[in-house]
Amino acid sequence: MTAAVDFGITADLRSRMRSWRTRSGIVGIIALVALIVGAFFEPHQFFRSYLWAYVFYVGVAVGCLAWLMTQYLSGGAWGVVVRRPCEAAARTIPLLAVLFVPIAFGLSALYLWHHPDAVAKDEILRHKQVYLNTPFFLIRTAAYFAGWIIFEWLLNYWSAKEDRGDTDWPHKRMARLSAPGLVFWGFSITFMAIDWVLSIEPHWFSTMFGMLFMAGQGLSSMAFLITLMVLLSYVPPMSEILTPRHLHDLGKLLLANVMVWAYFSFSQLLIIWAGNLPHEIPWYLERLRGGWQFIGLALIFLHFAVPFALLLSRDLKRNFKFLAGIAIFILFMRYVDIFWLVAPSFRKGAFGMSWMDFAAPIGLGGIWLAYFLMQLEKRPLMPLHDVHLEEALEHGRE
Repeated sequence: MTAAVDFGITADLRSRMRSWRTRSGIVGIIALVALIVGAFFEPHQFFRSYLWAYVFYVGVAVGCLAWLMTQYLSGGAWGVVVRRPCEAAARTIPLLAVLFVPIAFGLSALYLWHHPDAVAKDEILRHKQVYLNTPFFLIRTAAYFAGWIIFEWLLNYWSAKEDRGDTDWPHKRMARLSAPGLVFWGFSITFMAIDWVLSIEPHWFSTMFGMLFMAGQGLSSMAFLITLMVLLSYVPPMSEILTPRHLHDLGKLLLANVMVWAYFSFSQLLIIWAGNLPHEIPWYLERLRGGWQFIGLALIFLHFAVPFALLLSRDLKRNFKFLAGIAIFILFMRYVDIFWLVAPSFRKGAFGMSWMDFAAPIGLGGIWLAYFLMQLEKRPLMPLHDVHLEEALEHGRE
């Protein structure tokens, strides 16, 4: 079977990918230019819109890295078909590290703990100053990116070695590296969520916030992978490889992540609401009034209930167009969820949006997608000597 299929990117697909890349890059540049112009008039709004959009794309890229490591540890056919997109997405992490620079310059617009006068007047901020201070914040962020980049570089380097047919030692090394890699991912995402999002309101805390972001990253990245795979399934080589059974496997993972995200979200709300403590409840009160409650209800029904009900269907998970439609809808709701987590902290009392809240995700998304497609184009769409390759190809045709 492997000898009968050329896994390289065909001329037709290469042309399509370059067209997608050009369009997304142009749209991204236009939106970012508009965003930069807006920064001169509303600098605080620029940093706030930039932050929540940036957190979303970090989640997709780092989530794909986590799926890649999960596949190396668990094996199975499900991960082989998405291994190349996961590798390409992981290789965008250095770009995202560069794109963090505006946030580093906007700390005063984002975080109360960055202001010495506010810290001096607040006992809680003084108590947390050992952790919440600018130098340590930047050092931790650098450590997150350094770890993610090291893991993605090694996995991609050994994957290239495997493509050249260097026996089976690269796969063994990738599997061994993935265990500590997933541990690092869990801790880094937890602290990242605390640093970048939770500390916007430094008086509030949640022991489940990190797990909520881990589930969100898994959901965002899997929805992105499904959308991409369906898009690639219309042209060779993926049209000859991808089958309804492959999509069914990915759809089950999407369903599982929908449920995990809902479980963590409800558990956090239940624990905080039942505790009824003055330092915990206000965070939810801001998000359950002034118009924000309607977004909360939308998340319950459109982020969980509707996708959950639809993904229970075996036939729907095997229908390429329907599954892609659900995945795209989930990606949109992931935008809404992160916006709901971040924006109310800056708009106390009433719902509100700025045009920059639209420009930021479009601009960052266009640039990120263009770079992702450039990375995806560099290698064959299937790993040439993966130990599970034959199983993956036959799995879809059983």
